[in-house]
Amino acid sequence: MSKQALIIIDIQNDYFPGGKWTLDGADQAADNAARLLAAARQRGDLVVHVRHEFDSADAPFFAPGSQGAAIHAKVEPRAGEPVVLKHKVNAFLGTDLENTLDRHGVEALTIVGSMSHMCIDAATRAAADLGYEVTVAHDACATLPLEFDGKRVPAAQVHDSAMAALAFAYAKVVKTDELLDR
Repeated sequence: MSKQALIIIDIQNDYFPGGKWTLDGADQAADNAARLLAAARQRGDLVVHVRHEFDSADAPFFAPGSQGAAIHAKVEPRAGEPVVLKHKVNAFLGTDLENTLDRHGVEALTIVGSMSHMCIDAATRAAADLGYEVTVAHDACATLPLEFDGKRVPAAQVHDSAMAALAFAYAKVVKTDELLDR
């Protein structure tokens, strides 16, 4: 088994058109994640799927057991691929993600998914702090516009800001094509 893993975080139905919390660029990000998934499977890398569910049925999205909380078909897990259920932003917090990676001797991670400024940011920082070598495929991540101090921040700016911060000290941040060309 390779010492490389692909971690796919929160590419779930509620983030797509028709879902409860639609992200800008969700389809394109999932398409790129699917390309990385196919390559990881072909190489025999460990693939770990992470999905979020809130603790309450009246959650704004990702309600327990809902179709919206299911992993999107573009990156559907295969039999034998670990699926980590999380209830917090950080995929390492309160889950067996770190144990799963360590059991497989993983030293380097590629992280993709949603949302750029939340779960991708938290998992990337945690992974780097735990000593993993981390790469983020920025065009395989998606987010949404935010508001701060009375100003609307477009999704592209939210995404770019999150990726710039990660690239500054936590991860290599590259395009999907660059990873596939390696």
